[in-house]
Amino acid sequence: MSGSEFLLLVLAGVAAGLAGAMAGLASVISYPALLAVGLPPVIANVTNTVALVFSGLGSTLGGRPELRGQGRRLRVLGVTATLGGALGATLLLLTPAAAFERVVPVLIGGASLCVLIPRPRAQQHHSGSDARWVVAGVFAVSVYGGYFGAAAGVLMLALLLFATTESLPNSNAIKNAVLALANGIAALGFVFFADVRWLAVLPLAIGFFAGGWLGPLVVRRLPAGPLRLLIAAAGMAIAIRLGLQAY
Repeated sequence: MSGSEFLLLVLAGVAAGLAGAMAGLASVISYPALLAVGLPPVIANVTNTVALVFSGLGSTLGGRPELRGQGRRLRVLGVTATLGGALGATLLLLTPAAAFERVVPVLIGGASLCVLIPRPRAQQHHSGSDARWVVAGVFAVSVYGGYFGAAAGVLMLALLLFATTESLPNSNAIKNAVLALANGIAALGFVFFADVRWLAVLPLAIGFFAGGWLGPLVVRRLPAGPLRLLIAAAGMAIAIRLGLQAY
């Protein structure tokens, strides 16, 4: 890998880490960057998933203030996400993605619109138990995250915002931590059973960690209304692009 390609992946990682921590759209930036340096699509997807571990680590560390007092909730959703991510990674290794990819644009488009739904008065924390349908939804999104992953964060954020009245920064912090676990278990499977290009993982991981750590700091300071519009618009753009590719 040349120096310019290394730098490209570092910069792409920073931008993707920010996008992932703020809106769940990391792969929208990082995956095309891996294709641009010459990786085949399947290998790029696997390599991207492994590097995303560092985005999850950075965004979880950056979101610690919003995660305080939510240990019980994180344990339940974390175990759920881990199981979902493992199943998604297994499906990716064993089955073709074509049929699933036809459903993805509809899911992402619907989730992007859900982000815009006005919520009741926001609470600072939600430390109790989530309804069963929320846990089931987290599992389903985590399966998708381990399997394909594009805009999985938009789906997870929309679910959490719809299910509770907590603030956008708190929902975003939970989203980052939960998806970090789903992605982490998927990445572990890929390390052992898939072709990971470690020379591409290194620069991408450096950028991912920096961008992921900065993301929650930005979300904490931006007004929620414009940020919701930005997330929804980006999600719809991705849904349209994936829809054109799938259909």
